[in-house]
Amino acid sequence: MPKLRFLPDPTSSEHTRVGDLLRRDTVGGILALGAALVAVLWANSMVGDSYQHLREFEIGPLDVEKWAADGALTLFFFVTGLELKREFLLGSLSRIQDALVPVVAAFCGVMVPAGVYTLVNVLGDGHLGGWAIPSATDIAFAVAVLAVVGSSLPGQLRIFLLTLAVVDDLIVIVIIALFYASGFDGVALAAAGGFFASYAVLQHFRVPGWLPYLPLAIGAWWFTHESGIHATIAGVVLGLLTRVRTDGGEEAAPADRLQHLLSPWSAGLAVPFFALMSAGVVISGGAELVRDPVVIGVVLGLVIGKPVGIFGGSWLLTRFTRAEMDPDVSWSDVAGVALLGGIGFTVALLVSDLSFVGPERDAAKAAVLFGSLVTATLGSAVLVARNRHHRGRTPISGPYADEE
Repeated sequence: MPKLRFLPDPTSSEHTRVGDLLRRDTVGGILALGAALVAVLWANSMVGDSYQHLREFEIGPLDVEKWAADGALTLFFFVTGLELKREFLLGSLSRIQDALVPVVAAFCGVMVPAGVYTLVNVLGDGHLGGWAIPSATDIAFAVAVLAVVGSSLPGQLRIFLLTLAVVDDLIVIVIIALFYASGFDGVALAAAGGFFASYAVLQHFRVPGWLPYLPLAIGAWWFTHESGIHATIAGVVLGLLTRVRTDGGEEAAPADRLQHLLSPWSAGLAVPFFALMSAGVVISGGAELVRDPVVIGVVLGLVIGKPVGIFGGSWLLTRFTRAEMDPDVSWSDVAGVALLGGIGFTVALLVSDLSFVGPERDAAKAAVLFGSLVTATLGSAVLVARNRHHRGRTPISGPYADEE
């Protein structure tokens, strides 16, 4: 039986792909962070009413805030679905011995913060509905921070974080679909299923062009929204239904072409727009806010629960199975990456929207922003030190070990 490989060496093609992802997500993360900062300043300024009026302005069937959360963010989830399918069929998740450790780490990184939040709110007589808020890792921000502070870190860490975040997204997507549906409508869901099936049939028969797919995607999105399941789930399903393997004579599969085309729109427009419309929380309450069990649960879930879950799940699996640590990587490196896993932001803000209304929703979002900032700072501090340690060292393993 082959040994499980913890933090497997990236192939040269994967290394190039991850480098492209890092460059794109760095820019996207900076734009989303800037949009969130503008939102907070705007909401707490003398013209804060104009921000709220903008969010409530109705365009067709939805207001601007809903268009950001249910519409623009669907593009982000569609690109995520494309990446998920590629990783499961062609990438690091296609090899069980390589995928098991990050999968277990992601699972523990979802369950432990949810447990931390639940425990705090049971003891503090708070609201249990937000248990999934600290469970999400923001792939764009986490990878962007790693790109900025970890230029000399082993490539295995980058692969591990990307795989971890992809699996984490999948788990949280399932949680949203199962636990955050409201006013369930079976007829609308069946109609959405029909649109999904039609999309899959066109993919199966290799129908070219984008025009036949566009009305099917819109129909699937709308009926998913009307069914009571969050509309972003439609983006994930459509991504998973898109073909990722090339046929003979094809330069690139449809999933690769779509990801290349849509990723800049997702990272540069959709996510920053959502951040602008979602992150504008009115910060008030002072000591009362600090004592709020929801705030405490979210912050502790992100700052303690996520790193402990990711690091603990990885360590336990390597301790009690045949998994081995790569010789280029130390547990200090893993600890830094585990801290970056506590950057919630995009999906955590979305779950906050789905969990609460009114002041409690703003409190949960403020906790997400604060907790993500703390974990990003701590993770950066650890990884900057580890980056200095790795700078100039010749890799022991991997496809680039002898390239110096």
